[in-house]
Amino acid sequence: MSKVTVDAATCVGCGLCEQACPEVFQVQGDGIAHVKSQVCPEHNLKEIADQCPVTAIHVS
Repeated sequence: MSKVTVDAATCVGCGLCEQACPEVFQVQGDGIAHVKSQVCPEHNLKEIADQCPVTAIHVS
């Protein structure tokens, strides 16, 4: 199973990840995306990480 993390120091809270996969990502009140779940059967999390404009999402 992959491990999904968001680098809080890099994240700008643009919300693209949350729009792409709200099952896994949520931009919270601090303006940073947080990981709610490590799995999503509907979305390719590596592709979502590649779309992050500041490369704050890591899938390993």
